[in-house]
Parts: sequence; C-alpha cells; structure tokens
Amino acid sequence: MNVAEVDALAAAAHAGQVDKVGVPYIEHVRAVAAGLAPFGDGLVMSGLLHDVIEDTDWTAERLREAGVPDYVVALVEAVTNERGVSYEEKVARITGRGRDAVLLKVADNAHNSHPDRSAQLPEEQRARLASKYRAARGILWPAVEDRDIETIVRIVNPSLLDELRERQNQEPS
Repeated sequence: MNVAEVDALAAAAHAGQVDKVGVPYIEHVRAVAAGLAPFGDGLVMSGLLHDVIEDTDWTAERLREAGVPDYVVALVEAVTNERGVSYEEKVARITGRGRDAVLLKVADNAHNSHPDRSAQLPEEQRARLASKYRAARGILWPAVEDRDIETIVRIVNPSLLDELRERQNQEPS
C-alpha cells in the first residue's frame, strides 16, 4: 500500500468527522503527515492513520488486512490512547517506543498546538489544552534530536520554533 492509498483510506475512515473547531478531521491527519514527509513514506502513512484506530471503527488487524505495512500499524498503535492510561503516561510510554513513534507524536502535538486551531476554542479549553500540550512537549522533545523537531515544527507549526530555541538555550552545554 502506498501513500496515496493510505490517504484515501484515512479520508474514507474519517469521512464526516470534524475536529474540535468544526474543520473536517482529515485536514488534521494530513497536516500531521505533511510534517513527517521529510522522514519518509512510512511516517507519512503513520501520520495519515495516527487517529484511525482511536477515532473510527478500524482496528489494527483490519489495517493490516487492508495492506497497511506492519511498521505503520505498529506506529499507529504506539500513539493510540489506551483505556485506563492517562495522557501523561501515554506520552511517557511513547518515548520508549522508538524515535519514529516520538516523531509521530511530536507532529500530532505540533498541529494540535497550532495557534489557528486553538484561537477558535473557548478560553478555558484553550488554556487547558495549551498546558497539556506544552507538558507533553517537555516529555517528547528530549527523546529526539532537536533538528528533527525543528524539521517538523517548521512545516506544521512554526510558532513552536521560539519554544524550541528557548529550550535549547536552557540546556547545559
């Protein structure tokens, strides 16, 4: 299965779904995938499918049966919410599942944190999510190379570049 086929699968799986601000959900997964394009087709496909197990009736087994590569399904599973696991614990677990799982979550976090998306939310929800996503970056970012984070946020959410530079300036040399 190639990227175009996975994009079509994601579009069909998320058909009719909208995000918190009413935008078709496929736009979110495509933005995440775009941020992962410099890292190869496997990560692009993972970006397109990263929410499909969590937010649709698709299962990992069904994805494999449809021809999605095992590597891609494993990455999607690595970032999928599990019942009874807090968001903070989920993020911490992702850091133990390898560089590509972390990059996938970095791209998702970057898009979820985009000012254009959050500006449309009520102030209380905006503040809560901003805090949640910043805390997640505090766990995710140290687990991968700064240059990889920069590659992703330049594409997905350039407003995070200042936060990345601030973090780099605080690191001991």
